[in-house]
Amino acid sequence: MTRSARILAFAGSLRQHAYSKRVVKIALKGAENAGAEVTYIDLGDYPMPLYNQDDHEELGFHGNALRLQNLIAQHDGFLIASPEYNGSLSAVLKNTIDWASRKSDQYEMGQVFAGKVAAIMASSPGSLGGIRALVHLRGVLTALRLIVLPQEISVPFAGDKFNGNEDEMIDEKVKRNLENLGASLVETLQRLH
Repeated sequence: MTRSARILAFAGSLRQHAYSKRVVKIALKGAENAGAEVTYIDLGDYPMPLYNQDDHEELGFHGNALRLQNLIAQHDGFLIASPEYNGSLSAVLKNTIDWASRKSDQYEMGQVFAGKVAAIMASSPGSLGGIRALVHLRGVLTALRLIVLPQEISVPFAGDKFNGNEDEMIDEKVKRNLENLGASLVETLQRLH
């Protein structure tokens, strides 16, 4: 890769102090330290209605979905953190992926994702750390022809890993693992390009 890898990082939660947001920010530091240009976005800045093909055909492609498609198209890979809701990924994360993968006036179906690389992680206040959400997220991303790194990280008891509502992680081992995941994404992108 002759230029720095460009990575888009986001979490599948709208909550201000979501563990998934804090976890992905640690992984993005690892990617930046490995030489990548990383853009972090909050999905709350891209509100979209639930995807409905009838509305899409009648009202056109949603403006925020197009903004997001354009942003995704500019990046080589993704750092994605998911909370676990009822054993799966969150509705906002799935809806975001559904909109961004649809055909618009600028992109074909799935075009902005195909052939790119993702690293995934999850967090939860419970003992499983969101691991069940990662199974579903991996399946969704693979269906879009993304390459998903085999290594993934789940952070159990996430509330105990941070200094209150701060982004500072106090568990050094988990912090190092997350940073290494970000660095692994950069290394994979460099090998592929």
